[in-house]
Amino acid sequence: MREHAEPEDDRVGETASDPVAALGPLIRELRKQKGLTLSDVAARTGLSVGHLSQVERGLSTPTIRQLQQVSETMGVTIGWFFRADQPEPPSPDSDVVVRAHRRRRMTMSGVGIVDELLTPSLDGALELLFCTLQPGAGSGPEPYAHAGEEAGLVLTGEMELFVEETRYHLRAGDSFAFPSTKPHRYRSTGTVPLQIVWAITPPSY
Repeated sequence: MREHAEPEDDRVGETASDPVAALGPLIRELRKQKGLTLSDVAARTGLSVGHLSQVERGLSTPTIRQLQQVSETMGVTIGWFFRADQPEPPSPDSDVVVRAHRRRRMTMSGVGIVDELLTPSLDGALELLFCTLQPGAGSGPEPYAHAGEEAGLVLTGEMELFVEETRYHLRAGDSFAFPSTKPHRYRSTGTVPLQIVWAITPPSY
C-alpha cells in the first residue's frame, strides 16, 4: 500500500510565533512525539489526510468534535493544547492564583473561539474556562460528548445550546448545567461576542 507523503510545513516558523495560529503546530508536535503519521491519525479519527495537513499548517481550524477526536487518538485531553502566549517562570502563588496576564489559552482563530484556562492546572478535579466566541462562532455542527459534568454562566452575548435533541436559548445572566456524557453543541447567536465562564469536572475538555 502506498504511504501518503507528509507535506512540508513551510509555515511552522510563522505560526509558532503567532498565538492565534499556534494550534496546528501544537497538533503536529504532539503527533510526532507519539510517532504517528498523518495517515495513522486519519485512519483512527476518520478525518482526511488533506484536512489534517491543513490543520497542522494553520490553513484550517478543526471543530471542537474534530479536536476531541485528534486528542483521544493521541491519548490526551483538549486541555493539552492550552498554552501561555508568553511563558513566564512560576510565581509564588501560581499553584492557587491565575493572574489575568498569565492565563493559558487555546485560540481557534478559524472558528472565532478563544478559551482561557482559569484554574492553575488540569491536575485537579475541576477545570474552569473563560470562553469568548465571536458572533456566529460555535463548536461545529457535530455534537460531542465526554465524561463528567459541566456548567456555565453567560456573561455577555447570546447562546444557542443543544443538549441531545433539545435546544436552549441563553442570554447574559443565564446559566446552564448538564452531564457531559449527553451529546452537546453550542453557538454564539448574538451581535456581540459571547463570553461564558465554563466549569467542567473532571477536566476532560
